[in-house]
Amino acid sequence: MTGRPGGRPLVPAYLSTAGVAQHRGVRLDRLSVLNRSGEDVPAGLPAAQLALLEALEGGSLTVVEAAALLRLPVSAVRVLAADLAEKDLVRARAPIPPAARFDPDLLKRVADGLRDLKRS
Repeated sequence: MTGRPGGRPLVPAYLSTAGVAQHRGVRLDRLSVLNRSGEDVPAGLPAAQLALLEALEGGSLTVVEAAALLRLPVSAVRVLAADLAEKDLVRARAPIPPAARFDPDLLKRVADGLRDLKRS
């Protein structure tokens, strides 16, 4: 999590997830949106999970944004967030899908209809 000025992080990422490489329950995408659930934080949470909860104090973040803030790999933050979601400390939702591509023919017909209304 904290890095040295010229090299590797002081604590390897796999230690922040207690050696877990993939969470078996909740599946999170890189763009899944995370936010705090409002539940009280139980005692004994690992430091990396506490850091993630602290990062979510200010509002919602995607998994990628949280990884950048915590200076951890995305895969590690997925494991941390999934574990917190399982404990109901974090809510995770799927990313908002991109808007469907507009139909140029429909836009042309709407513009033509507006021009006709303006003339009459």
